[in-house]
Amino acid sequence: MGYAARRKYRLGSWLRRHVNALVASLAGIGLTPANTVRLEVAGRKTGQVRAFAVTLAEMGNERYLVSLAGESDWVRNLRASGKAVMRHRYRAEIRVQELPAKERAAVLQAYLSRRALSRSPAAAARDYFGVDPHPSHEVLREIADYYPVFRVIELT
Repeated sequence: MGYAARRKYRLGSWLRRHVNALVASLAGIGLTPANTVRLEVAGRKTGQVRAFAVTLAEMGNERYLVSLAGESDWVRNLRASGKAVMRHRYRAEIRVQELPAKERAAVLQAYLSRRALSRSPAAAARDYFGVDPHPSHEVLREIADYYPVFRVIELT
């Protein structure tokens, strides 16, 4: 089942998880676009630090984390801890504030405008969100409940 399918929780395929781990390693040392970062967050059950490659969306002076996979493991871990470490050439301790679904559409639009490591924003809209290449704000508002968004608050 593709990412565009409306599901609350999605465990990534073996291949996707391993590619994400590789990209997370590269992001941590700054070998990815600046908006692709390594997110390190404690596991909600084990407390062991887990690393994920995620792409930041920027809107105004704010930065946001968007989960393309919906209720993925990093989302659940981040909700449980409320804090993480982001790396991309530098280390930043962060805490996050999850946005309610009604406030996510504008961030999803910003995310589509600067998606890293993708063929194009149109491909991301189609492949990840399952919408037309240039979705309206209303269309993004309709699907926003399936894609958690977190405002990044940098501590260090």
